Amino acid sequence: MFLSDVHLGTPDSQAAMLVEFLREHRAETIYLVGDIIDCWRMKRKGFYWPQAHNDVVQKLLRQARKGTRIIYIPGNHDEMLRHYQGIHFGGIEVRERAIHETADGKRLLIVHGDEFDMVVLNHRWLAHLGDMAYGCAMWANKWHNRMRQLLRLPYWSFSRWAKSKVKRAVSFMSDFEAVLAEEARKEGADGVVCGHIHHAANEMHDGVRYINTGDWVESCTAAVEHPDGRIEIIDWSKKIAERMRRPKAVAQAGSIAPAHRNEAA
Repeated sequence: MFLSDVHLGTPDSQAAMLVEFLREHRAETIYLVGDIIDCWRMKRKGFYWPQAHNDVVQKLLRQARKGTRIIYIPGNHDEMLRHYQGIHFGGIEVRERAIHETADGKRLLIVHGDEFDMVVLNHRWLAHLGDMAYGCAMWANKWHNRMRQLLRLPYWSFSRWAKSKVKRAVSFMSDFEAVLAEEARKEGADGVVCGHIHHAANEMHDGVRYINTGDWVESCTAAVEHPDGRIEIIDWSKKIAERMRRPKAVAQAGSIAPAHRNEAA
């Protein structure tokens, strides 16, 4: 299982949804692919840590105690953990990057991806400014979804929709994917698993598999490897939306069924 960009410590984190996801999914190995804890936001806004955020940590620690191997690859928002490479915290191992071999023998480079983001590398102040703007967008997204909840509508991410529509954002994501795929090729890997840009993907780039786990702020996605080595992106928000629609569909089917039986009779 590959998870990234949970951003615990911020009001934007969909921690409760991640807890539900972890209740229903087990793995031999879990890779935490960066930005699990948002130290940037906590440093700027102050400490924020509700029960749901604590539940995520407890769930992961419990799985580690039960034998699940957990590898933490820090990102830019939790970069302080990069000073603790090779250290184990409650059964969770911290690494700068890792190589994962799938069940069908493919080698995947695991990195967060911020080290290939030119804004983060060369214009750190601009990255922080962008993070503040992103926080404003997430504030608007939160209130929008509260209204949807009142209307009994499923979660919907405005920012994810905007990313797919704005040409400049699409171009940035395409360049990012190409650079990460090239890094995997340099490492002699068959593919790369990363996070950072909050855009889930599972596709080929010139013969190299590019997998982005997405995030647990906007889209609530994770990448998982099946026993045969196949990699799948699970969109948990879509799964929840399908479950919300199912009772209505069942009720409608139940009201139609008697008429069909009468016609058959």
